[in-house]
Amino acid sequence: MTAAASRELSVPPSSVVTMKILHTSDWHLGRSFHGVGMLDAQREWLDALVAHVEAEHVAAVLVAGDVYDRALPAVDVVELLDETLVRLTAAGAQVIITSGNHDSAVRLGFGSRLLERGGVHLRTRVDQIGDPVLLPLGDGAQLAVYGLPYLEPRLVAEALGASAPGHASVTAAALGKARADLGVRKAAGTVHSIVMAHTFAGGGVSSESERALSVGGLDVVPLSVFEGFDYAALGHLHGRQELTPSIRYSGSPLAYSFSEWRQAKGAWMLDVGPDGIASVETVDWASRHRLAVLRGPLEDLLSDVAHTAAESAYCHVTLTDAERPRAAMERLRARFPLTVALAFEPEGRDGTAAATYSERLAAARSDVDLCCGFLEHVRGRGADATEREALEHALESVRLAEVAS
Repeated sequence: MTAAASRELSVPPSSVVTMKILHTSDWHLGRSFHGVGMLDAQREWLDALVAHVEAEHVAAVLVAGDVYDRALPAVDVVELLDETLVRLTAAGAQVIITSGNHDSAVRLGFGSRLLERGGVHLRTRVDQIGDPVLLPLGDGAQLAVYGLPYLEPRLVAEALGASAPGHASVTAAALGKARADLGVRKAAGTVHSIVMAHTFAGGGVSSESERALSVGGLDVVPLSVFEGFDYAALGHLHGRQELTPSIRYSGSPLAYSFSEWRQAKGAWMLDVGPDGIASVETVDWASRHRLAVLRGPLEDLLSDVAHTAAESAYCHVTLTDAERPRAAMERLRARFPLTVALAFEPEGRDGTAAATYSERLAAARSDVDLCCGFLEHVRGRGADATEREALEHALESVRLAEVAS
């Protein structure tokens, strides 16, 4: 019996199994949000995940990379993952994990052969690409799940025999190994397939919180490399999205940047039987970790009832007051206590953009006007009468000193 075959779950030969597979990715355990730790929010989400697996009798949970947010996660972060894996397997689910570009593949993959016995399947090495996790579907059919770890082109191109040291070529070479194994298995019986990959595939929409996989983001993996597999469970991009009916990103379970504030967070649930994938449905996660992006004059933001929901959300606020308000952050936090980012984009009193600094310089009629223009440019608010008088006095003192010299 091969190593792969020894991992098959037992099922009576005459039974037919409809299996639920949950596609997730980009957990980023240990992440912080604008300096605020997110472990409590992540723990809340993981509780919901376990409850969903129990309620829906999910057979396998896929995690397509970036389990951790950093290569050296803190102790409490590792403990949270350990606890979650125990709970998921106790609920009857197999857990299949690949490493992402945020993970340390070596550290995440430690103890993989031992963990496999308990239903946690780690795919963090190149030599595991052609070694699927096999899930029985009944009537002799199987589901083969191939896990591709994040592939750093410069490090793996030679080992994979890739044509060039780029993401597209190394991914194609890696999938070639999985496809070769799948071909052998299909020749021996009915086998359906899922491939997991942490990569930037053509057509995907990115957000600010993903770490770039290549300089300039130009090394995009074409969708054609996933041909021959029933489903590609992708990770890396944080927005849940369907590139084709069989190629999808699950997105991150929580919003990790304000560019994600409108994204519906969740996963994909696959229903798989002896005839293949019957359906793919969305799963949405509710969370107290909510984001809001607000824009407008300070007084309007503080009084408008339309912003009531933002009072309990993390807020990014852009103030458009013609003059920068005093104590803006303190006043905002009185209503929106979770305001973590503040920007100023002044608009003129007629609603148009305020004059640029060069335009103010050109319009200055005196040295005092020039100084007042600089002051307005730096702080977003013009000089009041007292400040203008002080500037006039200082400039006059300088003039008299120059005359005396």
